[in-house]
Amino acid sequence: QVQLVESGGGSVQAGGSLRLSCPASEYTYGRYTLGWFRQAPGKEREGVATRDGDGDTYYTDSVKGRFFISLDSAKSTLYLHMNNLKPEDTAMYYCAAATGYVGARLSPRDFNYWGQGTQVTVSS
Repeated sequence: QVQLVESGGGSVQAGGSLRLSCPASEYTYGRYTLGWFRQAPGKEREGVATRDGDGDTYYTDSVKGRFFISLDSAKSTLYLHMNNLKPEDTAMYYCAAATGYVGARLSPRDFNYWGQGTQVTVSS
């Protein structure tokens, strides 16, 4: 059973930065596609960034150049580095893992393991 626990959320002003963390087992990071998703109140969950087993990364257009997904293999921890945050980035952020092929898709439907989420609030 894959267990994912996010941390690092908080409240920041627009233009600020946060780093989200998601530790998991070495097995998970060696085999699965990993991703970060977010869900704002009244909206559907959307993909933010993913990293596959080959290290290829994919981003939704609205965060390109501002957010970066990375993996620290020594710590078995997935990160989401968020810079130049905007009020529209406010959402619950989730770490997820997919056991099947995902490719460049950012669809939550492809991911079968989920964390509980960490809240990010950006004020203007």
